[in-house]
Amino acid sequence: MKEIGEMIKQRRVKLGITQLILAQLAGVGINTVVAIERGEGNPRLKTLEAIADTLGMKLDLKLK
Repeated sequence: MKEIGEMIKQRRVKLGITQLILAQLAGVGINTVVAIERGEGNPRLKTLEAIADTLGMKLDLKLK
């Protein structure tokens, strides 16, 4: 989760978007964005997809 959170944070910063704006655009809570960027919690796949879509990222998960 930490790796995913770091990638999301880097993309958000690169685009010049605040955590609050990202949360609003993705339709999630600000606390959710903060937790994901810190690598905390266990967000739903739908939440990660919404954030990735908002940032123009592709979500590519591999299951083992």
